[in-house]
Amino acid sequence: MMNPFKEKPMAMDEGFLGWKELYQKPYSKNDADPYTKCRVILMNGIETEAVMFGQQFHRNCADNELRREIAACRRQEQMQQKTINWLSPGDETQLETTIGYEHLAVDLTAWLAQHEPDEYVKQCMDFALLEDFDHLYRYSNLLDMDMNIPAHKLVKGYVDITPGRPTVAHHRYPFESVKRFADFKTADDRTKLHTLIITAGEQQTMNFYMNIGNTYPTDPGRKLYLEIGMVEEQHVTQYGGLMDPNCTWLENLLLHEYTECYLYDSFYEDEVDANIKKIWERHLMQEISHLHKATELLEKYEGKEWQQVLNSGEFPELLKFHDTKDYVRDVLANQVELTADKEDFVSIHDLPEDHEFFTYQEKVNGSNIRGVQSHVVIADHQKSSKDGEDYRDEKKENPVPGLKDRKKDNTTIGRTK
Repeated sequence: MMNPFKEKPMAMDEGFLGWKELYQKPYSKNDADPYTKCRVILMNGIETEAVMFGQQFHRNCADNELRREIAACRRQEQMQQKTINWLSPGDETQLETTIGYEHLAVDLTAWLAQHEPDEYVKQCMDFALLEDFDHLYRYSNLLDMDMNIPAHKLVKGYVDITPGRPTVAHHRYPFESVKRFADFKTADDRTKLHTLIITAGEQQTMNFYMNIGNTYPTDPGRKLYLEIGMVEEQHVTQYGGLMDPNCTWLENLLLHEYTECYLYDSFYEDEVDANIKKIWERHLMQEISHLHKATELLEKYEGKEWQQVLNSGEFPELLKFHDTKDYVRDVLANQVELTADKEDFVSIHDLPEDHEFFTYQEKVNGSNIRGVQSHVVIADHQKSSKDGEDYRDEKKENPVPGLKDRKKDNTTIGRTK
């Protein structure tokens, strides 16, 4: 495996690019491999996080020499983000893109969970996995109803489209999203990578829904983006809470740059689109340069070696997107009734009657649960279809008995005792 600390970095100024290099040919929405779309969406989120982190660092730093150094890196991160974000074609609707976002959320979370050595971090991933899985199902029904496009043609059968933990059960009191953070001084490097990756990925989804949800052309669609967008905020809070707040700004900078190197190397190895593969390679070279700069700044300003932040510079197993259907089905069968109780996860049936989960559910969803949009979109599809069924694309029948009925949307699982 590559150790980016041992690679010779390019000169920083070589990382600045002209307009022709920044604007690359978009992928074809009909022909692109679904995992190419996933890689584009994730790296857009990773670079957006890099820019946002850099801006916050800038605002919390009093040394202009240091601020200039991180400004140079951040300008290149902006260029990378623009290159990647503009790979999405103009004829791809926001809802088609949304299917890619939720497909990414499912297979990325499942891959990370399967490779995560920290059991608590893994449990956090498994928990939110079932919620993003359900979001994919809800948006797919909207897509089929509004545009007559079956989502399985977009994801090419890579992921099942079937109910997860029902979205109406996701709305929890804010306290429940705050989790225990990992101690990065003792944590496995994979945990550091995984928490940074999943936080940036979910943050990108949250930002996407925040900014485009209100532009959907119909009220039912706008309402669905509004509801699911609120759940994404919960996920970002949960995942962001796993990161060690005791890390310094420069330690965090090094971790961000290392994560980017890891992902670009991972995706360069797997990419099937020749043009995009070249972009991953170029960005990897830029990120190696940024990582060496972060190493230099950490030593200069804090007197620390990179070995005090990471246990090993050599990459762990590279991230490889693949079919995770069986893993998702297993988590769904065993954890669909879980909910959150502060830092922990418990069965909905074990919550006391006066738990804030129930009071928050009443406040947000109200007494008419049938009027909540994530349910309405399924009910409307069932009413409009000839057979009275929802839209699904399943390798096997849903493993949860209460979610097998295609003519009745379950609104009680994970929500009521």
